[in-house]
Amino acid sequence: MRVIAGTARSLRLKTPEGMDTRPTTDRIKETLFNMLQPYLPDAVFIDLYSGSGGIGIEALSRGARHAYFVENNRSALSCITDNLQFTRFTDRATVLRQDVLSALPGIHEKEADVIFMDPPYHYEYEQQVMKLLRGLPYVTDRTLIVIEASLDTDFSYLEEAGFYIEKEKCYKTNKHVFCRSFFSKN
Repeated sequence: MRVIAGTARSLRLKTPEGMDTRPTTDRIKETLFNMLQPYLPDAVFIDLYSGSGGIGIEALSRGARHAYFVENNRSALSCITDNLQFTRFTDRATVLRQDVLSALPGIHEKEADVIFMDPPYHYEYEQQVMKLLRGLPYVTDRTLIVIEASLDTDFSYLEEAGFYIEKEKCYKTNKHVFCRSFFSKN
């Protein structure tokens, strides 16, 4: 796995051993970031279920001001730390070594520009996270939330949770769902 573009372009990143994480392939990551690029300059980017940190590092490489990495797997945390040092983004990153639902209320930003999550498939973690995000002050109607999920993941709960799907991009085995909040918090 490598950084696709930006200041850390072509640098190879470490990935955790085993099957506990599913690093996003370079091709899918490139497609994703082509869609995210307009939102990245000077952005606050939150990478949930970070794995190796490749998504948040790509955001930093492409101009995000700061990235939060939320992960509780020890092997993955070691990769994130090593990858941030290798790419020299440590000073623009905050690594939260805890469960996503515990970590989110501890983030103190005026506004998050992009929140990306790639939770383990088929456990409905994304549903729990979306319900929590609804009440957080840094999630506004301008915050773009991107969920990587299996193709069969049901998102019918989103409207009830206060979000709508702006677009969806399907691949062979998974999809990216782009969401925003219905509600403005000013």
